[in-house]
Amino acid sequence: MNRIYLALGVFLLVGTVIDLLWTTLWVEGGAGPITSRLMVWTWRSLRWVGAQNSRLLSLSGPLIFVLTLAVWIVLIWSGWTLIFAGAENILIDTLNRGSVSWTDRIYFVGYTVFTLGIGDFAPREGLWQLITILATSSGLLFVTLGVTYTLSVLDAVTQKRAFATNVSGFGMRSEEIVRTAWNGEEFQGLDLPLNTVVTQLSTLTENHNAYPVLHYFHSAQRKQSPAVEITALDEALTLIRFGVPEPHRPNEIFVRNTRNSIENYLETLHENFVEPADGSPPTPDLGTLREAGIPTVSDEEFQTCLDGLDKRRRLLLGLVESDVRQWPTQGTD
Repeated sequence: MNRIYLALGVFLLVGTVIDLLWTTLWVEGGAGPITSRLMVWTWRSLRWVGAQNSRLLSLSGPLIFVLTLAVWIVLIWSGWTLIFAGAENILIDTLNRGSVSWTDRIYFVGYTVFTLGIGDFAPREGLWQLITILATSSGLLFVTLGVTYTLSVLDAVTQKRAFATNVSGFGMRSEEIVRTAWNGEEFQGLDLPLNTVVTQLSTLTENHNAYPVLHYFHSAQRKQSPAVEITALDEALTLIRFGVPEPHRPNEIFVRNTRNSIENYLETLHENFVEPADGSPPTPDLGTLREAGIPTVSDEEFQTCLDGLDKRRRLLLGLVESDVRQWPTQGTD
């Protein structure tokens, strides 16, 4: 018996199964140690190759997802191959073609793990028959969880892009959103859209917890990027909450709930993906609101409030930069 092959095979197999279960079943655990490193390295490589090419970066999500599945397959296959190589004469060639080679072991493990039925080789009676059943079970586990996980991730990606498109309907810039909501005398029609945003954003936050790969599904279109649209919306709410005198503000409950939902989203991504930017983002323009006839506080009072929001706004800038985008007041990318 080759103990080195056996130990290495068990190590690979146990590590892969833990990573698979961690990533697919542990909703609050993020990705497993293998998957998380694979996602980060692949994303960094793609950013290095095509940082200015949104079309190329839009392949990052599918590529990372396929690589994750491929790595799981390779590690499970390799682990079981090493285990079956850990002892001699445990496989019987039913066609009597001679000694069993490494290629034969790889072939046997392949059709066993992927439940393809009985091939040209069979395990000897006893313990190795039970181990073969375990190999088949691990394959069934991978296929079942892999298919379920794939469908769930695709559904989450669709929800993510639908959310961004919905928010972009408010406006592409924070000042534009505020001006659109002003009817000349008061803010009108914000309550229902903000309530919808809170519901969708809560779902998006939970999806990021459950499916960490979701963060790497980059959209080539700006209006389908939650990072940019959430930033524009949060800046609009900052203008309304701190740039407009209290008597002229819309319903405080909806504004506060939306800001809290955005804060929860930022905290979730901050734990795994996003770091605050080194510098502060551009200051929203109160002059644009004044031109539209919207009452505002003084520039000094507004700047004092922004100073207290510096950490939040730098985290928003970090979110935008992590998606390889520009701040909503800078260009249209």
